[in-house]
Amino acid sequence: MLSKNNKKIEIINISVDKDHQNKGIGSKLIYHAIKYASKNNYKEIEIGTANSSFAQLYLYQKCGFRFKRIIKDFFINNYKEPIYENKLQCLDMLILSREI
Repeated sequence: MLSKNNKKIEIINISVDKDHQNKGIGSKLIYHAIKYASKNNYKEIEIGTANSSFAQLYLYQKCGFRFKRIIKDFFINNYKEPIYENKLQCLDMLILSREI
């Protein structure tokens, strides 16, 4: 799913079934979004994830994304119940971007 403005596009949600992870599917989905952004003359593509999303952070950086900003307390302020991943509470949203 993508969110757009004039020069920037954002990957809002990406998911691969657990049984099919580590097979290159996530990378293909991301590169497809990058190709779409390039084809449609966007200058930048962004993606965000939680501070505790280690596998996602690795994948996004492997696909050429770099850290851009942090939205502190995003998960605390936007979800009623605490969310835990990798035995850590999701607190902050980390935004990564890649120039097209």
